[in-house]
Amino acid sequence: MTIEFAESGLRLDCGPVAQLTLNRPARRNAMTAAMWAAVPDICDILTLDGTKALIVTGTGDEAFCAGADISEFEVVYGTPEATAAYNKNVRAAQARLRDIPLPTIAEISGVCYGGGCGLALACDFRVADLGASFAITPARLGLAYSPADTFQLIEKVGISRAKDLLMTGRTVNAEEALSIGLIDRLEEDVAVASAVLGDHLAGLAPAALKAIKSITNGLSELSNRPDLQAAFEDTFSGAEFREGFRAFLEKRAPDFGGER
Repeated sequence: MTIEFAESGLRLDCGPVAQLTLNRPARRNAMTAAMWAAVPDICDILTLDGTKALIVTGTGDEAFCAGADISEFEVVYGTPEATAAYNKNVRAAQARLRDIPLPTIAEISGVCYGGGCGLALACDFRVADLGASFAITPARLGLAYSPADTFQLIEKVGISRAKDLLMTGRTVNAEEALSIGLIDRLEEDVAVASAVLGDHLAGLAPAALKAIKSITNGLSELSNRPDLQAAFEDTFSGAEFREGFRAFLEKRAPDFGGER
């Protein structure tokens, strides 16, 4: 059975090993606000449906996910209230995916940037092909990365490498991503490798996997720090974000007032 969400932006193929496909190839599978909002409901369906494992992927070879759809930024970041609501939905989507009580696999081909990296980091396994590339780019727009997302990154690559990726916003190829722990497996045929892993996980004891995931996630959780969340939220109302957003739309380098 196939179910579509968010104007076909998300496609869920149900089964023992379900597949959630980001389905906007013309926009490099960028996430819309409606897509973020749909993810918790999709996770509820999977939990109730007896799914054994989930593969998250993108349509086509060009992109897993290019991040949040920047064409929506003027609306979703138009007011402080809209900004808070949008950021809350993004965080809820990634948190629900991270905590869903079944194993999850991010199957990554092509670009995996920004919010796309957040989705991949929320999964238990990241399997990528040789053409995959990764970047976490909020700093280029004058923004910070959320505390929860930053923690997920630190969890995989460590503090020093997390600072490198976040502060520079640089692009990392698949080989480097594997070497620093950003991905778990590098495969020539990522679809086959993900399917094999999904089938293997689906054949294991589900209660044991659920407990393992709950224990490991619980031991690595970041404590709730309102001051950190406030520091992140404040970047969306600053002049740097307005300049970074305008520069992105105008396809020029942003002028944040610093030397280059």
